[in-house]
Amino acid sequence: MALKKKPVTGMKDVMPAEMEIRDYCISVIKKTYAEFGFQSIETPCVESIENLTSKSGGDNEKLIFKILKRGEKLRLADAQSEADLVDSGLRYDLTVPLVRYYSNHENELPSPFKALQMGNVWRADRPQKGRYRQFMQCDIDIIGEPTNLAEIELILATTTTLGRLGFHGFQIRINERRILKAMARYSGFPEDRFDEVFITLDKMDKISLDGVKNELLESGFAAESVEKYTELFAQMESCADPLSFLEERLSGCIEPDVIPTLRQTVQTVEGTKQADFAMVFDPTIVRGMSYYTGTIFEIAMPELGISCGGGGRYDGMVGRFTGKDVPACGFSIGFERIILILMEQGFQVPGRSEKAAFLLGKNLPADQLTEAIRAAQNLRAEGKDVLVVRMNKNKKFQRQSLAEQGYTRFVEYTGEVEEQAGKTGKA
Repeated sequence: MALKKKPVTGMKDVMPAEMEIRDYCISVIKKTYAEFGFQSIETPCVESIENLTSKSGGDNEKLIFKILKRGEKLRLADAQSEADLVDSGLRYDLTVPLVRYYSNHENELPSPFKALQMGNVWRADRPQKGRYRQFMQCDIDIIGEPTNLAEIELILATTTTLGRLGFHGFQIRINERRILKAMARYSGFPEDRFDEVFITLDKMDKISLDGVKNELLESGFAAESVEKYTELFAQMESCADPLSFLEERLSGCIEPDVIPTLRQTVQTVEGTKQADFAMVFDPTIVRGMSYYTGTIFEIAMPELGISCGGGGRYDGMVGRFTGKDVPACGFSIGFERIILILMEQGFQVPGRSEKAAFLLGKNLPADQLTEAIRAAQNLRAEGKDVLVVRMNKNKKFQRQSLAEQGYTRFVEYTGEVEEQAGKTGKA
């Protein structure tokens, strides 16, 4: 039986043209984040199953690629449950591995620690356009900084990076988990059901405010609470300053410093940004991860109708490993969506070096072969990209194919008389 040529469902092969863009984006991302003081780290792609199923990853915990125990530890006949078979899994994000990494190396790391991590993650999700089962994530995190300086630096670093990649006119939509809780508390929802309320609220952009209202009622929440809750959102839609409105309305339901701190974050970013984007307070942003404790944010591209990244503060997560709470905040770029957008826009990597192709005849004498290789080596030493290949019978098609790959200079060695062709023809 013939082996399968196609990749596993949800995975993909990356062609050279896309790989060039990916490599370019990675270089811009790493350079920009380094300018903000972030240090690159790497963690294993496999984590202990206890860490991956610790109720920190939200719905992603349902999508884990689990790994069977190996060797003598795998006893299929004696297994009573999945726990007897599985001891690890492929990471579904980079946050859980980062927190484990920090907890293991805390005494060796600076404080605060500014980490940059790029790598593949795996989720047993339903594949669709721009969504794969294996995909690259690009995270920056600040661990050990309790103030909103962390949020400000994360937002500025991320937006500066996006600006350098050619994106403009996007939005950073920002909210606060404590504002979400205060709005639910003010409305009279039972505290142990807040997450149900937020799950419904998270659908606002798809089902509208009326849809949220109807779904909350269908879930059995008191009509008075639902009315009070949805009225808050209705009033904010026509409010010039929703933060001030909430600051007054939620007095007594929220810590007094939460909204002023969020306002300061927005104002500081707006006053110091280098990229073309807008900060937008959006009280409907929830973020699905249960580990978020404070500020949350997303990158929205209204013209494209998508979001391509997000993050927030998760102050309680390190404590689950160490028993000691450490402030932490992170921001993740949706790397695969960024690449997809650039590919669809026909993006060309800027500043390419000149690409030359040396076409060698089949029966090239040893002296001409040496001469050709020496000439190619000299150009490479000058920083040029040089491809050395044998000349095809259909030379015209070969040149056309190479030109599509970005080659602008051609040098031919036929074995008889050396012929050279430049950008427009033979020299």
